[in-house]
Amino acid sequence: METGLSARMTTGQVWISTAARLALAIVWLVAGGLKVGDLAASGRAVNAYRLFPYEVAKAIGAAQPFLEIALGLLLLAGLAVRLSAGISAGLLVIFIAGIVSAWVRGLQIDCGCFSTGGDLAAGQSPQYTWDLVRDAGFLLLAGILLWRPRTRYSIDGVLMGEQ
Repeated sequence: METGLSARMTTGQVWISTAARLALAIVWLVAGGLKVGDLAASGRAVNAYRLFPYEVAKAIGAAQPFLEIALGLLLLAGLAVRLSAGISAGLLVIFIAGIVSAWVRGLQIDCGCFSTGGDLAAGQSPQYTWDLVRDAGFLLLAGILLWRPRTRYSIDGVLMGEQ
């Protein structure tokens, strides 16, 4: 058993990871929950990036909220934390690349991260800088969990005999 500063650092790291897990769970649950009620709008938001044929964008948009909710539930429960964090990181990198692509191509869209997204109305400006900073923060949370997946109040901890 560790004692002294080493134990406190380990305990501190566990609590940081726990906070990261719960924060990322909330992000996914809110993002997916806001989209799941209107899958057609979610498909239109994906289509606004103009990266896929409409039917493909529609399918991605319909599946995305369910993936986000599943990730949120897994992270909330603390089950398969490293795997969930890895999938989260992959999705966030894709989202960041999509936003950068839209920005570089001069598209005027709402990213659709926490809304129905899509093309912006005349006179509205995209918030790409804010979207990228926010998603980079979420990516940092996923990175913390990839590096230190051990967290408090998790099914993984119970299965590993840590709680």
